[in-house]
Amino acid sequence: VQLQASGGGLVQPGGSLRLSCAASGRTFSPYQLGWFRQAPGKEREFVACITRTGRTFYLGSVKDRFTISRDNANYTVNLQMNNLRPEDTAVYSCAATAKAYSGDYYIPGWYDYWGQGTQVTVSS
Repeated sequence: VQLQASGGGLVQPGGSLRLSCAASGRTFSPYQLGWFRQAPGKEREFVACITRTGRTFYLGSVKDRFTISRDNANYTVNLQMNNLRPEDTAVYSCAATAKAYSGDYYIPGWYDYWGQGTQVTVSS
């Protein structure tokens, strides 16, 4: 599967952005899907995951602000980000794996496919 992320940009603190990741391939529904981010000088960080059954998991600092969703008919995974903070500034990337669910969903190496990143900048 190939992944293409979009939707990043510059937003003021407290604002919102919606990231989308479009997948191409023969199937989509069997994949576990994730969003990660990487800020300058920092390691890649798990943000959110949605399993093939629709279970969701979030980084603690984004829970209640971010929502991950998937549209199996249109082969997309979205990340709605509300009440953005300067510390959310990073390059955001989507990822996918066909592996069965495990507790490793927060580990970048668990995923097999990655999209290019999209820059999110939160600044006044």
